[in-house]
This record gives sequence, C-alpha cells and structure tokens, in this order.
Amino acid sequence: MPHSVSLISTIAAGLGLALVLGFVATRLRLPSLVGYLLAGVVIGPFTPGFVADAAIASQLAEIGVMLLMFGVGLHFSLDDLLAVRKIAVPGAVVQMGVATGLGMALAHWWGWNLGGALVFGLALSVASTVVLLRALETRGVLDSFNGRIAVGWLVVEDLAMVLVLVLLPPLGGWLAGKATGDINELWLTLGKTLLQVGGFVVLMLVVGRRFFPWVLWQVQRTGSRELFTLCVVAAAVSIAFGATALFGVSFALGAFFAGMVMRESEFSHRAAEESLPLRDAFAVLFFVSVGMLFDPWVVLERPLQVLAVVAIIVVGKSLAAGVLVMAFRYPLNTALTVSASLAQIGEFSFILVGLGASLGLLPPEGQSLVLAGALISIAVNQALFTGVEPFQRWILARSALARKLEARDDPMAELPMTTEARYLSQQVVLVGYGRVGRRIAEQMTAHGIPFVVAEQNRETVERLREQGIAAVSGDASEPAVLVQAHIARARMLVIATPDTLDVRQMIAVARSLNPSIETVVRTHNETEARLLQEEDAGTVFLGERELAQSMSRHVVDRAGRAPSGTAHA
Repeated sequence: MPHSVSLISTIAAGLGLALVLGFVATRLRLPSLVGYLLAGVVIGPFTPGFVADAAIASQLAEIGVMLLMFGVGLHFSLDDLLAVRKIAVPGAVVQMGVATGLGMALAHWWGWNLGGALVFGLALSVASTVVLLRALETRGVLDSFNGRIAVGWLVVEDLAMVLVLVLLPPLGGWLAGKATGDINELWLTLGKTLLQVGGFVVLMLVVGRRFFPWVLWQVQRTGSRELFTLCVVAAAVSIAFGATALFGVSFALGAFFAGMVMRESEFSHRAAEESLPLRDAFAVLFFVSVGMLFDPWVVLERPLQVLAVVAIIVVGKSLAAGVLVMAFRYPLNTALTVSASLAQIGEFSFILVGLGASLGLLPPEGQSLVLAGALISIAVNQALFTGVEPFQRWILARSALARKLEARDDPMAELPMTTEARYLSQQVVLVGYGRVGRRIAEQMTAHGIPFVVAEQNRETVERLREQGIAAVSGDASEPAVLVQAHIARARMLVIATPDTLDVRQMIAVARSLNPSIETVVRTHNETEARLLQEEDAGTVFLGERELAQSMSRHVVDRAGRAPSGTAHA
C-alpha cells in the first residue's frame, strides 16, 4: 500500500547525518553544533543529492524552539541574575546596542531597508546560550564568578530577544515600509500586542506558577516515570501552543514561561532531567532545519560580506563587552572570559532571521550571511576560550597599558584604613562568599572569629562593607588580593569557591607569604579531592562525602535508639 514517508525520511536523514557530522566535529575539537548545521546544509535545497521536506523540517524546528526555550526557562534563576545585575544588565544592553548598530550600518551600506537592517543587526547581537553553557562546562568554570557573569549577561540578552520576537510582527509592516494605516493605528496594534503579552505573563505568574507545579506533584504521586515525562513535555508544548492561539504571542515566549513556572516545582530538577533527551533530539532537528536554509555558495559569492559579519560577531561584540567589563573595574581575566563567551551567535539569531524572512523584512541573502557568521563563529569559539589565559599572560607581559589597567586604583581592592586591628592578625581569610562561604561566615560571626572575605563580585564586597564585614574585591589567585587580605598574618585560609582551577595557585601564594598557614578547601569531585590531598593542599572537604557522613550520623543516631517502651535485657 503506497504511503508518504517524508516525515520519516526527514527525521532519519536529519538525525543520522547530524550524528555522523556531529561526531566528526567533536573529534576535530569543534562544537557538535557545527556538525548539526552542516547536516542541514547537506540535506538542504542548495546542495546536490537528497533534499529533505522543508515544510516538515520547519514544523520539527518549531517543536525544537519550544523545547529549547522551555529548557532556558527551566534553568532561569532570577537570584543568579540579581547577583550580577549591576554588570550583566547594563553590559548586555550596551553591548547589544553596539552590535546592532554595527550590523545596521553594514546592512545600510549594502542598501537594505530599515527593517532588514534592524533584524540583521539584532541577529548579530545575541550569543548562543547552548554554545556558551557547553563551553563553560567543558572548561569547568560554569559555577565560577566569571561563568556567572557570562550566563547572567546571556540571560539578559535572551529576555531582550524574547521581547523583540513579540514586538517584531506588529511592527513588521512599518519597518518594511508597507504600512497602509496611520501612526495611531500602529500604536493601537502595538498596544494591543503588549496587552496580550501582559495578560499572558500575569496569567502564568499568578495562576500558572501554582497550578502547573501542583499538576506535576499529582502526576509524580502516581509513581509512573512515563506519565511524569509526558506531563513535562505536554506542558511545554501545550502552553506554547495555547499562548500563540489564545494570546497571539510567540511559541518561544510561551515555552519560556512554561519552563519558568515549572521551575517553581520541587521536582524542577527531575523535570529538566526527564525532558533532556527529547529536548536534545528536537534541538538537533532545529539546528538541522536551520542548516537547510543556508546557501553555502554565499561564502564564495560574497566573501567580503561574510568576513564583515564574522568581524562584527567575533571582534566587535568582544571588544564592546571587554571594554564594558573593564570599565566596571573587573579584572582582565573576567573581561576576556566574557568577551570569548559572547563571540558567537546561535539559536535566537536563527529564530529571529526566520521570523524576519517570513515577515518580508530580511532579503534572501540575509539568512545565509547570518548562518555563515554563526557557523564560523561557533567553530572558532572553543579556540577563543582556550586562548584566554595565554593571551592574558602575553598582553600583560608586553603592554604597559594592560598592566596599568590591571593594577589601577580600586577602593574595593584594598581594606579601608579604618579596618579594626582584629581583622589584620590571626584572622581567617575566606575566599568566596557564595552559598557555602556565606554559611561559614555566619558561623564564624556567631563564634566571634575575625575574618576577611576575598570575593570577585564587587557588589558583594560593597554590601559586606556596609554590614561592617572586612572584605576585598579581586581574584584570590592573584598575590595582591591575598596581600590586601593580610594573609601573611592570618591563621587560616578557607577556599569556599566551587571553582578548583585556581586553588593550587591560591595555596601556593598563601604559603609563600605565610608558611605556617592552615588551608581548607572544598570540592565536589572525588578525583580532584584525591589529587589535592596528595599535593598536601590542607584539609579537603568533598561535598558528597560530607553530606553522606552527616546523613549517616543522623540515621545512626535516630535509628540506633530503642523504640519508646522497649525493654532491654
């Protein structure tokens, strides 16, 4: 019996080629995302051989967008953003403005209209969350201060792009110069759109954040893993579709808020874990479908235009971000890490150029130019991350200006002259004031133990000083920071940061200035803990081991007691 297999052939070809080319890309030490995009190019209409069904691929991509944005919302933490808001919010806004302006100027030079130039500039301004998270995880710095700034920066960019996706359709006719009504009609349409979005947001925050976690709890009580996974995926897709059908907002915004309300549930981590395989599979199909839109001949036909796009993404955005971070008096390493994090574009850029093309704003070559810039920038991003440390050493060794900027006067980088004497001798130097460091500080305060905090987040240092706590701002692996914390006279160094990359340097500096100092380190990796102990890094606390010991003591204490009324022989 004859029947259509276009759906099956599209999925089979897309996933199969993505597997092969993703594996090749990984072996070449490139992000697997490059392989997925190339798989789309191979089965796309611009290359010979098998051509997948573009309409079906587009619908599969929509599901991929829903699940990608659901994952972003599920991991969105307002607390993490607020911790770095003073640099992430203005930094992201200014950097997006600079990149958008550069892109618009370039598009205007090419003769594009206002709408196409704006979409093009915005597409170049926002980095890929997927690429960034994987790069930070690979280097083991996701939980470091630099990693938190980079992620917070991208969260602000993502939120801005969600707003752009909402506002672009009602503004599309005006931006394309095809609007037939007067300006009042445009404002009416825009106001109606914002009211619809506002109504959806209020409904999700007031009702959804209570209702959907309750539904997840009820399903979890059944003990069925399949129902739990089905509930998570159904919530993501259904809320996204309902948001579009009832409120006229994008799939992306609906899925993002679906993830946000699911985060309110105590089972949010399980929801993320259970939905991860399906999210990954459809995310691959999304990137494959994006690759199908790429015309590889654009690289040969418009090499200078492609080079200009890559220059804006890799050089323009990076310079803008680096200058902004340095302007906020953060060290060179933080500026270089954030710059490398943003020197690429990804999923939001693809969604935006797709929307711009559907609205008639972006010319056909615009999509291919953005995709070419994405492919090249993603391919070189890992190399940029790898080169952060060597470049920092090189520029500090050869540039007097860099050394001056690194060592410039900063009131937060040294203890005030009015600091009490008890903080300057026989004190504890506490590196890091996160969740663990804060609890250690609370216990030392309760027992009257003097301590000095060394923390990279300047806002945290300002807040601590307002509370009367001695604190200095900076990277404790730098000798100057520990010197300012008076490590030479300290009785103990407590390293409470989750990042173990610079622990050895901190200990070496501390012992060179104070050979008799006692050191205490935390880690969540058994191999790392063993290596630190073998290297005589002091007392090493392994997170899982300490938790198991505490739970064991509680169990033995409670279960070892005889039940009430039981007689002993």
